[in-house]
Amino acid sequence: MAVIRLALVIAALAALALPAHAEDRSVLLHCKAMVERASKDAGTASEAELIRCRQVIREWALRDARMTVDEQGRPLH
Repeated sequence: MAVIRLALVIAALAALALPAHAEDRSVLLHCKAMVERASKDAGTASEAELIRCRQVIREWALRDARMTVDEQGRPLH
């Protein structure tokens, strides 16, 4: 019983930590394209994919708003 409980706790912690990693900018570009296609053609992507992509876009917007330098280290104007 204790082994099962430990396995469930480890699985829950892994599930919580998994979405916490930073997405690559290519994921952002893919998500922007998917949302754009979905706005033009209904039924091109599942609702779950669209929700995840909108979340990725939102996180990137917040991240970019907090940045004082660009990806090459140059100050933003």
